[in-house]
Amino acid sequence: MKLVVLTGAGISAESGLKTFRDSDGLWEGYNIHDVATPEAWERNPELVQAFYNERRKQVLAANPNRAHQLLAELENDFDVEIITQNIDDLHERAGSSKVTHLHGIITRSQSDLRPNLTYPIAGSEIKMGELCELGSQLRPHVVWFGEAVPMIEVAAKICGKADLFVLIGTSLAVYPAAGLIDFVPRDVTKYIIDPKTPDVKRYKNVVTIEENAVNGVEKLKNILLNA
Repeated sequence: MKLVVLTGAGISAESGLKTFRDSDGLWEGYNIHDVATPEAWERNPELVQAFYNERRKQVLAANPNRAHQLLAELENDFDVEIITQNIDDLHERAGSSKVTHLHGIITRSQSDLRPNLTYPIAGSEIKMGELCELGSQLRPHVVWFGEAVPMIEVAAKICGKADLFVLIGTSLAVYPAAGLIDFVPRDVTKYIIDPKTPDVKRYKNVVTIEENAVNGVEKLKNILLNA
């Protein structure tokens, strides 16, 4: 049975990683338009590089939490495919074997000329002057605002094959990721885990678990294994 899980910032928050956008619209004290757009990179690549180098250090210092681990454990009973909006590698480190990153992964770099040309990063920093094989500056392998989301079609196909669907820690406010639930077959049961349930009234067969990720996934596992 294929269990498709879409995760957002709420699952990583319990590992100590700040959600992408705080209530004041800032990310770690920066306006997102100064650090998370192609225009910001053109304007001040040193600032953008330094910002993501710091975020990468935070990711590397963080550990997967119990929610990540439980999702990995569910592979013992289900064909689990995780689609994540998060740019950290906590799902992989927890042991999940099928993870699709919609917005890239911060532990890799990419060519400034060709986004699909990516490399592992040795250590925690990409340095200015480090070039790809085409001779352009390496940048974080992260999808910025205003850029295409190359994995969205892959993710939509995965959602279309779901026998069960789970949404964890996302407000369904950021598109195109928020539209993925529309590709899940109508009759499939959809579990929503979040302290504040997003607006899902138009969908059939929705089960809400109004908990944080750790407690919610614990409850989900009990429901699925005792069904």
